[in-house]
Amino acid sequence: MSILTQFIAAEDDEIEAVGESLNPVEEWSGIQMRDVDTAKIATLHSLLIGDLFDDAIARYEPVHVSASEGAVVLRLADELVERLSALDEGTLDDVAMELAATEEFEYTGWETDAIAAMLADLADLARLAESQDQALLVWIHPLRS
Repeated sequence: MSILTQFIAAEDDEIEAVGESLNPVEEWSGIQMRDVDTAKIATLHSLLIGDLFDDAIARYEPVHVSASEGAVVLRLADELVERLSALDEGTLDDVAMELAATEEFEYTGWETDAIAAMLADLADLARLAESQDQALLVWIHPLRS
């Protein structure tokens, strides 16, 4: 089983609506990718913020779980959004190489180029969310494929 992941820029009071949506990127600004789970998000957080993995993963408990759709919504930590928005071309490749060497990304076969593209998209979305004083949410939905 794989998962569908969407990163969404939205207001805090829209968390439930994002969670109940069948496809949030059609309703809010966001990006979509496959197989970015909580462990990968915590790994990114650990790398950019410097927290231990166990401390980082504890920060990403669901803020909403859809009983009808099975989707889970997480809220990215404000510090992570700030760090993502500050990523530039010079640091993006370095961060991508470090992530590619982690167990969470290496084990699932993520290539450095794919990670760099994901980071560039996340950085753009983080800048948009910050400019509109929005939260960066993660909508995770299990796929039965």
